[in-house]
Amino acid sequence: MKTRILLPLAGVVLLGLSGCKTTVNTVENAQPVGQRQMVTDKRVITDMSLNRKVQIVGVNESTGVGGFLKVQIEVLNTTRSIQGFSYRFEWFDADGMEVRTPTSVYIPRQIGGKESIFIGATAPNTITKDFRVKFIENN
Repeated sequence: MKTRILLPLAGVVLLGLSGCKTTVNTVENAQPVGQRQMVTDKRVITDMSLNRKVQIVGVNESTGVGGFLKVQIEVLNTTRSIQGFSYRFEWFDADGMEVRTPTSVYIPRQIGGKESIFIGATAPNTITKDFRVKFIENN
């Protein structure tokens, strides 16, 4: 008689425990100190094939120590698989003339499925006032 009562009771308790969801409480400032200044702009160029898989979420631009232009770009992989791509920054002075640097080469990167990463660069000198970044898909 006891097993007829205890066995179903134990089953109900196990079902109740397995249905519980664990929640995580997080706390953050209502007014974050470091707020990003996102820029919507056309200075980001992506090839059509890569654009269907990896998208630019935003561009953050600021002036760093010593007056150097700093750029940070958030990139999102919209697929479930790893995507390879390369990027290159091109820098321009106040008159729109290109500032050639030895670091103006394509840099390969990978991004996991459904992940986002930040790509950053700092201008090579203080006369640099603008930029353009190009993304190409790695084959």
